[in-house]
Amino acid sequence: MYLVATPIGNMEDITLRAIKVLKEVDLVLAEDTRRTGLLFRHLDIKKPLLSYYEQNELQRIPEIIDKLKTRQKIALVSNAGTPTLSDPGFKLVRECVKEKIQIVSIPGPSAILTALTSSGLPTDKFLFLGYLPKKEGKRRKFLLNCKLLSVACTLIFFEAPHRLIETLADLKEVFGDMDIIICRELTKIHEEIRREKISQSLEHFTQTPPRGEFTLVFNIPQV
Repeated sequence: MYLVATPIGNMEDITLRAIKVLKEVDLVLAEDTRRTGLLFRHLDIKKPLLSYYEQNELQRIPEIIDKLKTRQKIALVSNAGTPTLSDPGFKLVRECVKEKIQIVSIPGPSAILTALTSSGLPTDKFLFLGYLPKKEGKRRKFLLNCKLLSVACTLIFFEAPHRLIETLADLKEVFGDMDIIICRELTKIHEEIRREKISQSLEHFTQTPPRGEFTLVFNIPQV
């Protein structure tokens, strides 16, 4: 079972090893077969694709495990970046471990590390929070818990464009008008990295509606 990282934007970021593996496997599990199909056409890869996403993963796992037990080679890719990081795949990996099926991770692009290393914040200790809770009350409670724990490391999380302004307002309410790094559309044509106070981000995105994929990076102000 191969976990293959794919580009988060720029197609040239895929590794030689990833291309080799994708050309050699018998089947590729894809979060969105249409998006992966575009990548495969760009790379001239002709392999069968099977949809594997959050809503069908439990249904798919027994079928995939059976194929792996017959010594088929299978690769898992997400829409972008490294599989299983805020994307489907963890449950399949867990089942492979249980069944003593070999798992090989093919490293490559990751929005998490791209944002972290570009942020200018300390990189020796960091915590990835995935996506924050969607509901305002749960999101604010989660952030308050982070503040109470006084986590002394760089924090990273993803956010959807339609929730960005609400999340920034919650961050400002909980932590004050702290510095934040907002990364948008990393490695793509319209890549943008903003380093500023939350109030400045709120002003900007209120005037310019958020679009694209966002990764936020910050340190909790220490009292």
